[in-house]
Amino acid sequence: MIDLVADPGTFEPWDSDVVSNDPLAFHDTMSYRTRLLQAERHSGSSEAIVAGRASVQGRAVVLIAGEFSFLGGTLGVAAAERVIRAFDRATESRLPVVAMPVSGGTRMQEGAAGFIQMAGCAAAVQRLRDAGLLYVVYLRNPTTGGVLGSWASLAHVRLAEPGALIGLTGPRVVRAVTGHPLPAGVQTAENLGRRGLLDEIVRPSRLRERLGHILDAADPRPGEWQAPMGPEVLGDDADVAGWDAVVESRRAGRPGVADVLRQCGADVVRLRGDGAGNDDENCIVGMGRVCGIAAMVLAQRRNDGGGARGASIGAVGYRQYRRAIALADELGLPLVGVIDTRGAAMTPHDEEGGVAAMIAACLGALSVVRTPTLSVLLGEGSGGGALALLPADRVVAAEHGWLAPISPEGASAILYRTTERAADVAGAQRISSTDLRRLGIVDTVVPDGDGAMAPRIAAVIGDELRRLAERDDEERLDARRRRYRTVAR
Repeated sequence: MIDLVADPGTFEPWDSDVVSNDPLAFHDTMSYRTRLLQAERHSGSSEAIVAGRASVQGRAVVLIAGEFSFLGGTLGVAAAERVIRAFDRATESRLPVVAMPVSGGTRMQEGAAGFIQMAGCAAAVQRLRDAGLLYVVYLRNPTTGGVLGSWASLAHVRLAEPGALIGLTGPRVVRAVTGHPLPAGVQTAENLGRRGLLDEIVRPSRLRERLGHILDAADPRPGEWQAPMGPEVLGDDADVAGWDAVVESRRAGRPGVADVLRQCGADVVRLRGDGAGNDDENCIVGMGRVCGIAAMVLAQRRNDGGGARGASIGAVGYRQYRRAIALADELGLPLVGVIDTRGAAMTPHDEEGGVAAMIAACLGALSVVRTPTLSVLLGEGSGGGALALLPADRVVAAEHGWLAPISPEGASAILYRTTERAADVAGAQRISSTDLRRLGIVDTVVPDGDGAMAPRIAAVIGDELRRLAERDDEERLDARRRRYRTVAR
């Protein structure tokens, strides 16, 4: 597997002398020492883990790979020691880790001594993450037990082999202990991917290329990017009517986040799920080079089955945003939030799922995240669901972007018991981009007519990200803290 991923001739193995010493003098149908000798002859490896330094697509990494032909890739004291040393060396050398586990779980012949190594492996991963270093995992067939329950499940980016068996307890053990098999397909990579527990399923033949893209997406060094045009903004004397903004933001064919990211040269690595087996398809979260700068993108789908409008986001989606904010803070990636949403989902499931609490969590997290933050009000900005991504160091609005406590139709229904006064309410509430700029909520307004909306927005995003990178961190954070205490005062 290492030969498939590492650039030719670059892998330097570590710790081949770290091998099991049979801590329990264990016997089952044969002595453990005999099993170890047989495993070494059969596999050509001295343990179930091979680790070392290599290059992947020209980028230095630490590689960790499981060896299933050595006692089913099981985790014992020596195998765990190789894992722990590899993560700690990566932390000391400030290198990302790419792990490719394959395992039947904890090694039974080492009992509690082997089992407890799960804790040591998890701690080593956490040290790497605390140092702000990227960890990518590629789960192979099978990945189960103590390996999945520790270091294999703690990566920032989670890839898997097609058809891989992935589960805490293997199907044979489940059936033997419970008397019933798990439903077919539960422990497959494809099922876990649908539930947001994996980010992507990748064929082994494509893995090196995909890893290169992921490593590039998280590399803090600026890359090259040619802006499609120079930054262009509306002058201070511009005035957009609120209802005109609402109508235009819902127009069929209006560019959405995908169009803007394309102009930004961003090929985003999607990060799926909320970490608890749920995934909101309308929620877009991912890492990628945005205008040449590695960043975390938070956005919503457009045209989600309701015509030309931005999607509603539910409790799961806001949990995904909250997770992404934490990942960006951990990896030191700037955040780019793109807002084009009809608002938070209004279903019993979302109310019971804590949608209000999750919006609050996003607002709180954005107020303290240490990385630079940029918010782009691209279209509809209806209610708390839109506000959840707005607080930022800098806020850019498209000319016909808008922000309101609730849709104008909803506000009209509250105030006048009819939706017929929506246009009047939109004007009175000062929801348009130019009104928001006068209130100090928006910093920059970008023209969105003449068919050049997406390249104009992209040019301003690139300019803003570079300016943010040049600012002193403490000054920037202090300005963010003070920002919303001065609105309309």
